Amino acid sequence: MAEHSGQCLCGAVKFKATPKSNEVGVCHCGICRRQNAGPFFALDCGDNVAFDNEDAIGRYSSSDWAERGFCKTCGTTLYWALKDKSLFIMSADTFDDIGELKLDHEVFIDEKPGYYSFAEKVKQMTGEEVFAAFGAP
Repeated sequence: MAEHSGQCLCGAVKFKATPKSNEVGVCHCGICRRQNAGPFFALDCGDNVAFDNEDAIGRYSSSDWAERGFCKTCGTTLYWALKDKSLFIMSADTFDDIGELKLDHEVFIDEKPGYYSFAEKVKQMTGEEVFAAFGAP
């Protein structure tokens, strides 16, 4: 895919990123749902992300190996990333115009509450399967 621009709600944080594909992943883990008041819809951008105003980004260390980024001004969730900056999973809805996206997979399906579900039938992984697939501690 090509490079795309994006920003938070208030515009304090702007970025350019190159998603690996047009496939959206959804995370149902408790941390994502609490942070976003619902599931986290995201695009894998690898390490192809550049921010214009790093000082406006708040970072929350959600584990020993990953962090979550948000705008300090408006609170918009921007990303989930490995602390070594080798992988950014960017919020799909922060992009200005990404074109046609498609739901591809759901992770932490074992933490999804019963009050919502998606019509699309896509690959689903439990938290244990996610950690096993990515070699996370």
